[in-house]
Amino acid sequence: MGRNFFKFGAVSMALGLAVVLAAGFGGLSSNLNPLSITPAQAHGDVAPQPVDTTGIDPLGKEWKATNPYRGKDNKNFKKAVEIGAGGYNQNCARCHGLEAKSGGLAPDLRFLETDEDGDEWYVMRVREGMTQNGITKMPKFEGILSQEALWAIRTYIDSLPEDD
Repeated sequence: MGRNFFKFGAVSMALGLAVVLAAGFGGLSSNLNPLSITPAQAHGDVAPQPVDTTGIDPLGKEWKATNPYRGKDNKNFKKAVEIGAGGYNQNCARCHGLEAKSGGLAPDLRFLETDEDGDEWYVMRVREGMTQNGITKMPKFEGILSQEALWAIRTYIDSLPEDD
């Protein structure tokens, strides 16, 4: 009896593990076979998405030290916010949250200072990324997204209220 009891326990544990794994990887297939696990589906492409910056002034190759699109009086402001919103949602929201409201995975960008100090931190982070203990916490975006796209994203973030 002892040997059969352990076989039953081992089979039960294996079946339970298969069900747990199936739930973690997208659920059981329609035939309820716990060994038919479907892959998990992410909410969006994890590869950087291009940002069309048509409609805002080009900035050249030299990185600007401060946000060149900042301020409601700036002729590029409204279009930069629009472009930045799309760029943010495609490239930043998966970690920093929709409308920059972080769920805890990454910093809540609504609280980023909207002055030169905030710009300095932003430029360093988006250009160089962030690695901690050998783990990439944020990828480098320099050379992937244009300076115009990254400043438009910054303009969008600056336009968001800190509170709901």
